[in-house]
Amino acid sequence: MKARIIANYLPQFYPIPENDKYWGKGFTEWTNVAKAKPCFHGHYQPRIPADLGFYDLRLPEIREQQADLARDAGVEGFCYWHYWLGNGKQLLQRPFQEVLESGKPNFPFCLSWANHDWTTGTWKRGEKMKEMIARQLYLGDEDYTNHFYSILSAFKDHRYMTIDGKPIFAIYDPYHFSDVSHFIELWRQLAQKNGLSGIYFIAMSNSTTTIHRKDDGSIERVIPDLKSSANVYNDLISLGFDGVNSLGKSRAEMLYEGKYIRIINVLLHKKLPFLPMHKFDYPKVMKYFFSPEDSWENIFPTILPQWDRTPRVGGMEGIYVNSTPGNFQKHLENALKIIANKKEEHRILFLRSWNEWGEGNYVEPDLKYGHGYLEAIRQCIK
Repeated sequence: MKARIIANYLPQFYPIPENDKYWGKGFTEWTNVAKAKPCFHGHYQPRIPADLGFYDLRLPEIREQQADLARDAGVEGFCYWHYWLGNGKQLLQRPFQEVLESGKPNFPFCLSWANHDWTTGTWKRGEKMKEMIARQLYLGDEDYTNHFYSILSAFKDHRYMTIDGKPIFAIYDPYHFSDVSHFIELWRQLAQKNGLSGIYFIAMSNSTTTIHRKDDGSIERVIPDLKSSANVYNDLISLGFDGVNSLGKSRAEMLYEGKYIRIINVLLHKKLPFLPMHKFDYPKVMKYFFSPEDSWENIFPTILPQWDRTPRVGGMEGIYVNSTPGNFQKHLENALKIIANKKEEHRILFLRSWNEWGEGNYVEPDLKYGHGYLEAIRQCIK
């Protein structure tokens, strides 16, 4: 079935001063990927890239090869993670800026604002877990306006992906951005003023969540609803978003092993990282991945090829076993059924991810499966 696969794309494969300072000269995503060790018999670590090697995203040849692989598999485009911290501070912007300015590769793209603090907790546990590398700031209209104009040329690029004629802009954390509704309205005004038909704002969110945003913008903890995602999605739409990119991972894990058991397991492994690795059987978990409301016209579900964050966090978080290309293809086939009755332009699936190697969450070729995950997409889409 014809569908639009949009792949999240991580640009952290080249050195930047902030990473050099905290992790050592030359640190990139590959540093911990390459030194990861298996935690149990048969555990696939370290994960070694095949066709592209341990690449550096400062090389335009690598970006061209990535686009070729994605295009051949039936991926429509890349959704680059975009880091705007406030006051004009950006991180990891070089690869996308070079793609934009050079016009190459001639492959569609959009942006997702990774609006979160950068802390040492991404790569390190223990005493310095909360050390701040760069704080996410929301500074009001002047900064929001500067942010808009910093990417206006991208919105106007012929490669920029759209929904209903509007450039797509996703926001990673809509919950903790208390000013998000005003931000959306301001950017819509700026879009009209600058010749765009608008912006299609997408909220990224778990389909089942333990947090709820109250009317005053504050956050409260709630009991997750495993039967319906309607309240989650409607709450986000009410903030001004046009659509939601839903992630069914938490929902699936809770239904797989029980709501409260899953919550307790997460807390225990955070407090007691020496506990045995917590494992999820990928095909059994994936049966619960999509909620009924993922079939709504403006909900764009996530597809998840594999998951293993041990290079980043060791054994404290559950990993997925039996996540093979064949099982991923079945997961994708189920996703296509969920979106089958939508308008063709709205048959969108966000692939998480193209190249999150530190999360064991990628479809780029590796030494174990080769092009297997890309071939699974090609079989379903082409």
